Amino acid sequence: MPLHFASPIRSFVAVRLLPLWLMALAVGLSGCLAGKKLRHDLHQRIESSPVFRSAFTGFALYDPEKGQWLAEYQADHYFTPASNIKLFTFYLSNRINQAWLPALVYEETGDTLIFWGTGHPGLLHPWLPADSSVLAFLRKHEGPLFFCAGNFADRRFGPGWAWDDYPWYYQAEKAPLPLYANVVHVRHDSTEIGFRLSPALFADSARLDAVAADEHPRWMRDECRNRFTYNPPAVTGPAYEREIPFRWSPALAAQLLSDTLGRPVHVLALPLMPSDSAHVLYAAQPADSLYRLLLQDSDNFIAEQLLLMAAYLLTDTLDGRRAIAWALDSLLSDLPDRPLWVDGSGLSRYNLATPRTMVMLLDKIRREVPAQRLFGLLPAGGRSGTIAEWYAGPDGPYVFAKTGTLRNRHCLSGYLRTARGRWLIFSFMHNNFPGSNRAWKEEMERILEYIYQNY
Repeated sequence: MPLHFASPIRSFVAVRLLPLWLMALAVGLSGCLAGKKLRHDLHQRIESSPVFRSAFTGFALYDPEKGQWLAEYQADHYFTPASNIKLFTFYLSNRINQAWLPALVYEETGDTLIFWGTGHPGLLHPWLPADSSVLAFLRKHEGPLFFCAGNFADRRFGPGWAWDDYPWYYQAEKAPLPLYANVVHVRHDSTEIGFRLSPALFADSARLDAVAADEHPRWMRDECRNRFTYNPPAVTGPAYEREIPFRWSPALAAQLLSDTLGRPVHVLALPLMPSDSAHVLYAAQPADSLYRLLLQDSDNFIAEQLLLMAAYLLTDTLDGRRAIAWALDSLLSDLPDRPLWVDGSGLSRYNLATPRTMVMLLDKIRREVPAQRLFGLLPAGGRSGTIAEWYAGPDGPYVFAKTGTLRNRHCLSGYLRTARGRWLIFSFMHNNFPGSNRAWKEEMERILEYIYQNY
């Protein structure tokens, strides 16, 4: 149908504006076609990949500026996210915590000091900035010291954790008052015979296992007690370091504190909770020092303790299940697919999430955390954290993302800066593949580099 105008003036204006209108339409159609081509190309590259076809893969790509999904491949399917769950833990913790985190809760009764842990992992932690605030506070009190674990309602392991991973560094026990990251640190210098243990309290708990046949240094722990064994190569040979989780208990925590303070610390073995008049002592370590270990190093212990601290702030009780339930109902009810979230670290295979839910979580994070701070906390491609050997662009990192790895599973979710300066959000999730994850990493790098160059 031809266009009709009421007057010569309106006809003149219409004629003058018509080319602009056509140009705008052409640009819009061009962008639409480019978007369809990108969506088609990505779908083809993922679907035809011989690597991805050998297992289960999900992918989602989102343009937050336009509020538009650019590509989806099984994005509504559930996958085991592994350490991508730490993004949920970070989001929750960052929402309810301040720049400084609570380290102790305490009450004074006469000359007696009763104190409870808040789950803060920083006390004598070897990889965090030194913080003597808790020790200085306890030393300053002249009367009796009593530690109470009555506010701890969680378990030492999360749901679905592998029971036989108890002696490995990545599965340290959860606790209301952790010390030394809840691990024994073993160090051997190649110029010496022997090794050093920290805390030194465990020096008498280590025994030589002369029949252990391994040619490399090997340390093990009894499942249910703090008895450690080592093989002959652990005494001589090249330098090494090991971290072996110890069995935490209120009595052991009091003993370690007594040894450090040089004065008795007693255990108050009662289900006693802090009263409303209890005081809070804050740690001197900034919260970001914990978040950096959480995200860049993917530290499981930090993740679980952050979840316990969130539970403390929400309910006064250290129970990660309560914190998760609150977050799902109060902070995350608008996600596309409700995740199954059971622990803080992602060690559990009970966790389930979809790629498009991971993307929307990352969109919520970037709306609330300033970019400079956020990209300083996340692993940066070719530069830091768990992707230091991947995604190194010609002008610096183009991927800032969290990895998630369990045996036969690997995920990567984060932010991608394109060569044209656009910021996109993506999630790659791979489950049930045999063998090494290297081929999956190489294939992801190939596809993410394609997006970097073409969008």
